[in-house]
Amino acid sequence: MEQIYYKSTRGNEKLVKSAEAIARGLSDDGGLFVPTSIPKLTVELNELKNMNYKELAFTIMKEFLTDYDEKDLLESIDKAYDEKFDTGIIAPLVKHGQSYFLELYHGPTLAFKDMALSILPYLLKNAVKKLNINKEMVILTATSGDTGKAALEGFANVPGTKIIVFFPQEGVSEIQKRQMLTQTGDNTFVIGIEGNFDDAQNGVKQMLTDENLLKSLEENNKMFSSANSINIGRLIPQVVYYFYAYTQLCNSGEINTGDAINFCVPTGNFGNILAGYYAKRMGLPIKKLICASNENKVLFDFINTGIYDRQRDFVITMSPSMDILISSNLERLLYAMSGEDSKKIKNLMDKLKSDGKYEIDDNMKKELQDFFGGYATEEDTAHAITEVYKNTNYVIDTHTAVSYAVYQKYLETTKDSTKTVIVSTASPYKFTPDVMKSIDAKYIGLNDFELIKELSKITKGDIPVGIKDLETRPVLHKTVCEKDEMQIQIEKILKI
Repeated sequence: MEQIYYKSTRGNEKLVKSAEAIARGLSDDGGLFVPTSIPKLTVELNELKNMNYKELAFTIMKEFLTDYDEKDLLESIDKAYDEKFDTGIIAPLVKHGQSYFLELYHGPTLAFKDMALSILPYLLKNAVKKLNINKEMVILTATSGDTGKAALEGFANVPGTKIIVFFPQEGVSEIQKRQMLTQTGDNTFVIGIEGNFDDAQNGVKQMLTDENLLKSLEENNKMFSSANSINIGRLIPQVVYYFYAYTQLCNSGEINTGDAINFCVPTGNFGNILAGYYAKRMGLPIKKLICASNENKVLFDFINTGIYDRQRDFVITMSPSMDILISSNLERLLYAMSGEDSKKIKNLMDKLKSDGKYEIDDNMKKELQDFFGGYATEEDTAHAITEVYKNTNYVIDTHTAVSYAVYQKYLETTKDSTKTVIVSTASPYKFTPDVMKSIDAKYIGLNDFELIKELSKITKGDIPVGIKDLETRPVLHKTVCEKDEMQIQIEKILKI
């Protein structure tokens, strides 16, 4: 097997193995780690059809994590995708009407982040062991709602670690907030900030590369890593479910092996859809990756013009996990599109920081042909929930609704009849106020916890274990700070 190495998108030419890339999270130069090459599938698609999720995860991930012992990787996968998921299928593909939905929310926190954050602690634990690191790992994370709880769940009570999560105090749903604030574990810390997700993400990225702070950590036998999708250990596990969706379509007779399909992905930080791009480069027959944005449509504008401009009003929407204006993982795509020109990427990222915008050249614009960009207004999103429920009795969350609405626009624009999978990233139970009022105005005025019970009634299903007693759990984390006080909170927690 060819050894895969990792390097920074911004010019640090040092090559590292995957364990080091995962342990560090972010390169010293502020760049993101990317593989020196995207491995090609070593087995035929026909062979993948007979694999369950764990077997497929091993087949895909071992191609990227070539320095991991296969026995350790198998054990990590086995522990990650176990009974904490409420279905042995892990990521079911369901058909309602003429639409295919890939349900990625059957993990403990009811969001797609569980797909990667269930395994990241095991990958990190193995990395620390392989690298002979005898320091406490401090996992720094910013969240727009779902990453935080999934990371807390994954790292709670993991020996030798602390997990610190920052979230926008007014930018997440009540259920998302309560999930985080009630998190148990002596090594877990949750802090609300007076700002938006971009503020939280910028603060985390700044601390991960702050020389003085890193020196203080070193002196106290600690080191930073990240559970955000800037960590390559988050991205690689996500590649798996694109292959899994494809094999499920094959096994159900909806497509023939080798047929091309589309994926429509609700997108904020660009990590989820980038995993689909990596799957395509590995050899999965993907025709088009449809990038679905909400009213924070910075990615829609970029895909259609080649200009990335974060200088715009930040809109708080009913799909809060996508309320993002700086999509960190886009940097990895830019790196690939530029022919791996790290100098060009550094210049673009410097322009984004100084001017708030950049424009890619014509050669890079041609590389965007793998993608279609669309966006949904708040009205479009609510209508999508209404339409899907009215026609099929299937309830989708607000993020999946953005994806569904954009797919309808894609169909109108292109008339493309290619089978398309709508990536469903969260359970409707996490966003009940907007979901339920879209279904029927009679639900307006009920609180989140009353609405959970009403949703259970109309779906004739049990309330998911992850939120069943959420209303009565004690709030354990009460710290709120200004966005420029994040480092002060870190120093207080770590006593440095």
